[in-house]
Amino acid sequence: YSLTEPQKYGITETPISLGSFDFNEASTLASIENLETALHKFSYDLLSEENQLTYDILAHHIENSKKDISYYLYEEPLSPVTGVHAQLPILLAEYQFYNKEDVENYLELLKTLPDYFSSLIRFEQQKSASGLFMSDGLADAGAEQCNAFVSMGEQNYLLSTFEERLAELGQISSSEKANFVQENKECLTQYILPAYENLTSSLIALKGSGKNSGGLCFLTEGKDFFSHLVARETGSSRTITELKTLIQNQMAEDLLSSQKVLKQNPSMMEGTSSITESPDAILKTLEANISAAFPTSASVNVQVKYVPKALEEILSPAFYLIPSIDNYTENTIYINQAHNLADINLFTTLAHEGYPGHLYQTTYFANTDPDPIRSVLNFSGYVEGWATYAEMCSYYISSLEKPYATLLQKNNSIILGLYAMADIGIHYDGWGVDDTLKFFSAYGINDETVVQEIYEYIVGDPANYLTYYVGYAEMLELKK
Repeated sequence: YSLTEPQKYGITETPISLGSFDFNEASTLASIENLETALHKFSYDLLSEENQLTYDILAHHIENSKKDISYYLYEEPLSPVTGVHAQLPILLAEYQFYNKEDVENYLELLKTLPDYFSSLIRFEQQKSASGLFMSDGLADAGAEQCNAFVSMGEQNYLLSTFEERLAELGQISSSEKANFVQENKECLTQYILPAYENLTSSLIALKGSGKNSGGLCFLTEGKDFFSHLVARETGSSRTITELKTLIQNQMAEDLLSSQKVLKQNPSMMEGTSSITESPDAILKTLEANISAAFPTSASVNVQVKYVPKALEEILSPAFYLIPSIDNYTENTIYINQAHNLADINLFTTLAHEGYPGHLYQTTYFANTDPDPIRSVLNFSGYVEGWATYAEMCSYYISSLEKPYATLLQKNNSIILGLYAMADIGIHYDGWGVDDTLKFFSAYGINDETVVQEIYEYIVGDPANYLTYYVGYAEMLELKK
């Protein structure tokens, strides 16, 4: 998935595997220490500036990895939005076929799914035995998500997308294609769907073993884990207390700007945000309109696709798929129609996912021919922080009048700041639903159902909002 031609990177034989959730602390620590020893053999002062940066990034990655070991049972690979069960089908549907061997490898990969999910179940059973299993509500949500995928049956998009990808391969005969199509159907019924059904029944069986339905701080080392998680995911070196100050200061700045705009334009609340372009047209508009403020983008192709209906409830409003390191010109953005993205919301979302957001950042960097390791390591706060910054910038390159664009942008920023504060409140300060409702009420958000949903979302995906907002706030600090 990461390389179109792995042999050009000296990778000629790799096991066909999705990996495993089985964990051996001693061997993992030894592997990290070996990597650290190898890194330290380089004389930092003799490295080029570019290589010093790579060295620093690797050293930071190694430190995070060592800390991860202490908290491995606190990780949750089945979170509602970013969970393996939700994202894997889309990744499989986007697995590209460049030759016959790719098709054969893909089909073999599908056959490993039951073992992969079995290791995931063993991991969740370990969490359960340690009193760290998810709440009953999150277990039910995970089971429902799996059932939604299984319920597609023979209408599953892994069948239709397979045939579409196969049709584009000219070097395979009609009879071979027919055999591959049949084998793919058998993989779905014999391996994929049973793996999802097994995961569903295992989640249901583990219900009741979770000791906590609130934030991470209620777990034994939960507060320390949350601090580590926030540092790892945001990329910020600030303490939780310092992050609160950063968020509050940015929110205050945005509120002041909003008040100033409204004072100068008292009828602004009646503005319009009508933008009627198609997603493809919006992306072209964005790419053209960013040229005044951003360096020239790489010349790439982008395809807009729509999330399969059966998965609309469990996937994000939109997302960008990272392309192969050696084939970054082909890019895909998915839109989730269940979220009714329209007008300025569709425009700013496509800015976040496309230009000058994820697609621009990824392909611009890839076009500089960086060392491959730089494209493998991931720092979520840097990636999502940039995309959020890009989203905020896009209001000002839309067709909206400047005062109204400012008001909408500041409002969006403030709401995201509220979510970030609630993320800390719930997972670090121990807020319950009532505390969360009281906090949002102070900002005029009084709908108990909405706040309950926000609370449950944040409980299920700790530090996720902070990844976006703190990354964004740190970008603004750099800009200042």
